[in-house]
Amino acid sequence: MNIWIPILILAAIGLIAGLGLAIASKVLAVPVDEREQQLRDVLPGANCGACGFSGCDGYAKALADGTAESTALCAPGGAKTAQQIAQILGVKGDAITPKVALVRCRGCREYTEPKMRYTGVQTCRTANQLYGGPGACAYGCIGFGDCVQACDYGALFLREGVAAVDPARCTACGKCVRACPKGLIELFPTGTAAAAVLCSSQDKGAQTRKACRTGCIGCKKCEKVCEAGAVEVRSNLAHIDPEKCTACGKCVENCPQNCIELFPEAARASV
Repeated sequence: MNIWIPILILAAIGLIAGLGLAIASKVLAVPVDEREQQLRDVLPGANCGACGFSGCDGYAKALADGTAESTALCAPGGAKTAQQIAQILGVKGDAITPKVALVRCRGCREYTEPKMRYTGVQTCRTANQLYGGPGACAYGCIGFGDCVQACDYGALFLREGVAAVDPARCTACGKCVRACPKGLIELFPTGTAAAAVLCSSQDKGAQTRKACRTGCIGCKKCEKVCEAGAVEVRSNLAHIDPEKCTACGKCVENCPQNCIELFPEAARASV
């Protein structure tokens, strides 16, 4: 009997505690929005942050409570996910602009050389803190693959020391954009062809020539031949507005440094 008394007491305490937890779970339960769960189920689960929210959970919650109005913020999900979101919310779906990552640098080993021997931590972010990295161009790709490591889809790879993109695998999630300490990668619209400057150097022409044989020297030849007014040279670097570009190819033909290519052909050529 002396043994059963403490056992019965513990059992009674456990029963009371269990009932208390069951009642508390009912009383303190947070209402679940069924639409939020449905929205979460159709999102890809990449949690890349390309939508501007903390992840897929954050975007689903924002859509359900009306904080997010656009159904086309999920780049990895694409048009299919945008349509599914619209169906769940009972609204007209927004059009999603297809994009792909573009590396604005062609400074591979064929065109440039290192300015020093680097033996530190083999990451772009760390090497960039030492005089902009080991490359002769302070604006060029360091080539240690931070963007490659950040990509969950295997769309980024290194070729001759420069990051390149496989457009067939790229989902435009933007993780590579955030991983590059130089800011060389951007998401480029692929709905229509447009010219792209594959360089980011803002040095003067003479200095750029010394650092890289395919860098933009700010000569403005591309700007002068563009009849659509899509090209503008700022800070010694040509910039092309893809919305104004007609893909005529005149800037490509007249660039003495061969640093302008038609896109998305430029991305396909990198594979």
